[in-house]
Amino acid sequence: MRKVSSLGLRLAYLAIAAGFIAGVFSFVRLGSIAIALGMGVIAIAYWEAGKSGKVERYLALAIALALLAVAISLPRGL
Repeated sequence: MRKVSSLGLRLAYLAIAAGFIAGVFSFVRLGSIAIALGMGVIAIAYWEAGKSGKVERYLALAIALALLAVAISLPRGL
């Protein structure tokens, strides 16, 4: 698997910030998807770097996947 570069991490943090701002302006589904994808990239980057323990790696990725699942299952109009 390719290593996540510092530019990739910056884009992930930007996606999280954009997702938060989108959620504030009532684009909840788009915001949740952006936050989940950003969290997933960051979790994978720290996974490869070995900077965290085993539980923290799986928990961060599980939270990102759960948020993505919730965002996809949201009804239209939210």
